[in-house]
Amino acid sequence: MSAVCDFRVTDLKQFSYCPRIPFYKHVMSFHGKPTYKMNQGKTAQGAIEALEKRRRFGEYGLAEGKRHFGVWLHSRSLNLAGKLDLLIETADACYPVDFKYTTGRPHRNHLFQLAGYALLVSEHFKKPVPAGFIFIITDGLAFRFPVTEPLLSESRSALAAMQNTIQHEIFPEPTPVRARCTDCEYRNFCADVF
Repeated sequence: MSAVCDFRVTDLKQFSYCPRIPFYKHVMSFHGKPTYKMNQGKTAQGAIEALEKRRRFGEYGLAEGKRHFGVWLHSRSLNLAGKLDLLIETADACYPVDFKYTTGRPHRNHLFQLAGYALLVSEHFKKPVPAGFIFIITDGLAFRFPVTEPLLSESRSALAAMQNTIQHEIFPEPTPVRARCTDCEYRNFCADVF
């Protein structure tokens, strides 16, 4: 692999959701059709940022902090990059916030994405990342998740597995959760599933 950051944090999320998605993007150079949720999330981003500027830090369980919107982060050592929606920086720690246009509680793949951002933030800002937040746009709720060593370790392992899959062009099995395929932007490429 090249020394350039080839992978995005969203690839880590997608690999957890279905390992074929990063394969299609990076090996086959296929790009799926954006889903309704993806388009709605982009449309809502500006409005959320405007509202976020008025949100009190107490709603995140923090006394104070500084907000950084649209933070671009990269790590050559991790071969990973991404644009974080919001970073709350305090004097002694950092808290990544990822906005999601979905309903209900965040899913496991969202936690992998949050962990990817935590790895990047920790490396870039040289501060601990004790927790992160997933903000559900549709419900206006922020869920706090501890950034634990087991979560970071699992995310590093997933990143290594994804890198191995792409580097050696190993076509992965589809997700065993077929309900995920219904709204997938890559569903037309999985002839063995449909």
